[in-house]
Amino acid sequence: MPLALLALAIGAFGIGTTEFVIMGLLPEVANDYGVSIPTAGFLVTGYALGVMFGAPLMTVLGTKVPRKRMLMLLMGLFIAGNLLSALAPAFAVMLAGRVVASLAHGAFFGIGSVVAADLVAPHKRAGAIAMMFTGLTVANVVGVPLGTLVGQSVGWRVTFAVVAALGVVGLAGVAKLVPDLPKAEGLRLRHELAAFKNVQVLLAMAMTVLGFGGVFAAITYIAPMMTHVAGFADGSVTWLLVLFGLGMVGGNLVGGKFADRALMPMLYVSLGALAVVLALFTLTAHDKFASAVTVFLIGALGFATVPPLQKRVLDHAHGAPTLASAVNIGAFNLGNALAAWLGGVVIGAGFGYTAPNWVGAVLAAAALVLAFLSAALERRETAASRTVAGSLPVERPTTTVHH
Repeated sequence: MPLALLALAIGAFGIGTTEFVIMGLLPEVANDYGVSIPTAGFLVTGYALGVMFGAPLMTVLGTKVPRKRMLMLLMGLFIAGNLLSALAPAFAVMLAGRVVASLAHGAFFGIGSVVAADLVAPHKRAGAIAMMFTGLTVANVVGVPLGTLVGQSVGWRVTFAVVAALGVVGLAGVAKLVPDLPKAEGLRLRHELAAFKNVQVLLAMAMTVLGFGGVFAAITYIAPMMTHVAGFADGSVTWLLVLFGLGMVGGNLVGGKFADRALMPMLYVSLGALAVVLALFTLTAHDKFASAVTVFLIGALGFATVPPLQKRVLDHAHGAPTLASAVNIGAFNLGNALAAWLGGVVIGAGFGYTAPNWVGAVLAAAALVLAFLSAALERRETAASRTVAGSLPVERPTTTVHH
């Protein structure tokens, strides 16, 4: 595997860290700016919305310039956004910094995947893409917990400064190690967008929004929930995030293994179990051991849905693999934004720090309903096509009669 993949993995590590580390630092940021926890939750919502809109936009813009240069520009945006967050004198400025950093997220993974695949022989492409995404996975096991620990120990601003420094390392790595590649051919937007008229594509993306939203309804407010309800010390949030990250890794591997064998059954099991576990979290959050186990299960079940949902989107978006990939990343983050906002609403309404778990359970259950609906429509379409095929007249050979 070429060293250029290491540069891409470092960039992915930084992006994954900055996306998720804010969840463990919400109380510190809220106290520093004198805002409520639900208001601080807009830092999660704002980032997620930035990814949602920025992913397709930056991916399309990325077709106009060479891929290496685009990756460098994206890392530059990432660095600027995190520096702005680290130095922000007011909450609104920090929110702006989060949005700026988020614009790099979707396009970096979309374009980076193409670059990673082009760097190796055809039979090694999946491994190359997986290596780049390893940076995102490791971020949730190492980067986020360490960033939370640093933020709680010496200040959250230091965490974002360190993440910006990681971006500098990633930028230098891309500049030094990634070879110059020809710019991508221009997207035929009319053709690409036509794929989104497919009902199955829209249903798959809606499942992505609701299913992943269920995870983030709970995890966005994990710090206040674990410290105020379960009774953990502030420093314990670090290893709880490690548990969540380990669950993500395991769930992602299991989901990837079974997505090719039995995609829809995998979705039924993971979404159904996720809804149940999130509902139970309202009870288990009052016990340290039970809450820790639940946090792990939420990570595992939530990320077990990722490979099958990504595959289903791409399976049905035949003519738009690039845009579909970017928009699906945006769909995950729309779920994050929706869940973070709804979680803040129920906390702000006085229902307590465990109330977002009910929100998550409802969202995951709604995704499960859409999964059954999608499968039913698919069966009906298949049956209809078979009926049409069977009703077509059979062409009989004609014979010529000679008089």
